[in-house]
Amino acid sequence: MRVKQGYQGGYFVSATDDQPTIEAPRPPTPRRLGLSGKLLLLTIPLVMIAGLMIYVPAIANFRINRLNDRIAAASTAALVLDAAPSGMVPESLARQILKSVGARAVAIKMGQQRRLLASADLPTAIDHDIDMRTITVWSAIVDSIETMLETDNHVIRVVGPAPSGGQFIEVVVDEAPLRQAMYRFSRNTLLVSLAIAMLTAALVYFAMHHLFVRPMRRLTANLVGFHENPESSARIIVPSQRGDEIGVVERELSDMQRDLVSMLHQKSRLAALGLAVSKINHDLRNLLASSQLLSDQLASVPDPRVQRFAPKLMRSLERAIDFCQSTLSYGRVQEAAPDRRMMLVEPVVAEVRESAGLAADASIAWVSAIERGLTVDADPDQMFRVLLNLVRNAAQALESRPKGDAAALQIRITGRREGAVAIIEVSDTGPGVPARAREHLFEAFQTSGRPGGSGLGLAIAAELVRAHGGDIHLVEGTIGATFRISIPDRPVELQTVRNERARA
Repeated sequence: MRVKQGYQGGYFVSATDDQPTIEAPRPPTPRRLGLSGKLLLLTIPLVMIAGLMIYVPAIANFRINRLNDRIAAASTAALVLDAAPSGMVPESLARQILKSVGARAVAIKMGQQRRLLASADLPTAIDHDIDMRTITVWSAIVDSIETMLETDNHVIRVVGPAPSGGQFIEVVVDEAPLRQAMYRFSRNTLLVSLAIAMLTAALVYFAMHHLFVRPMRRLTANLVGFHENPESSARIIVPSQRGDEIGVVERELSDMQRDLVSMLHQKSRLAALGLAVSKINHDLRNLLASSQLLSDQLASVPDPRVQRFAPKLMRSLERAIDFCQSTLSYGRVQEAAPDRRMMLVEPVVAEVRESAGLAADASIAWVSAIERGLTVDADPDQMFRVLLNLVRNAAQALESRPKGDAAALQIRITGRREGAVAIIEVSDTGPGVPARAREHLFEAFQTSGRPGGSGLGLAIAAELVRAHGGDIHLVEGTIGATFRISIPDRPVELQTVRNERARA
């Protein structure tokens, strides 16, 4: 009973030759965020983080520059105030100078003397001291953040280098105007950063979408379509001319899909062939059996011409029956596990010669060079099938040689043991195996181009040899074709040996 599976109308169909069954459809895949959306969500925060990393040192630098401006303005005012005679600067002029500087007081230290040059509305206490001579990058960043977070109008004293050889100059200013200026700078920086971030995110998004997301979507759509109908050559992806990794993936995917389509077509043809053979096998074997009975009766006719052609007819019928049986044997899922035991090789080789019809064929010389008493750890029936297929291939190769070829027609079988491995070689003096047939030599229905070849003999032989854990291959550099079979002995467990010795 054959089982057929596939998709039909969105349903998974599983059917046998007797009755089809339809299973429930697959649940729809929940829609998830695609690569484009993920790329957009990833690009925007990364650009904002980059903008934040630029903004933090920028606002700290703005605050430092603003305080340095106050120090510079105070230094200029200090020159004017220090040049005037003591007590000769009117209070109104001093207030105007302090207002232009944006300070409440200006003081300077010259040597050991500390002079208050001008003051207006001095507070009772100073909230913060800032020494511009010793400020660091980290402290500038921390102070700028604290200034932005404060709400009260604190009074700060800013200390900086003094002009005209003074030790330092002090300026007492309000913090609120500085904070307002920092807010304006932050607002302007934020607007510019948002514009840059949006432009950068858009450029990065479209570039990544064009370079990576669209090709990945194309690959995904192709894989989904190919999964729906893997036997259609129209679903094979057409690779682009890209030289990067995506281009390599496209080309490799195209080659893989092309190989898979070819393999599926071949498997479909093999399945159809197996179905056809299974249907006609019974009637065909009956017809061949009847023909074989008639040929047996022809063998008793005393006509010389009949006596000459009857054996060939019988061998042809036997070959046809064996070929039909070998086709059905290969059509099974797998060969039966070998019933291995130590067997002599010489009797099997003699039986193969008789079954192949070479015992009475004087046109093909038969050479058997088997070591005396050579044994192999194998299934006798399966080993007979392996050697029979190889010998028949060799006989067909010799029969295909051109007429008039004076070279000797010979089939040679050699056997020897190399340690725990039995080596058997089947060689002939035929034309050899063509180069184009060597790549798929042990695959089913891959013939070497000889008329009458079925393409199953080597496939069956290779499957049976591998079932024994052995190896079969074509030996290079020989006259004609030489196939070497290597079958290792099964490993013997020490405990089993001890038990057998104990029983002995």
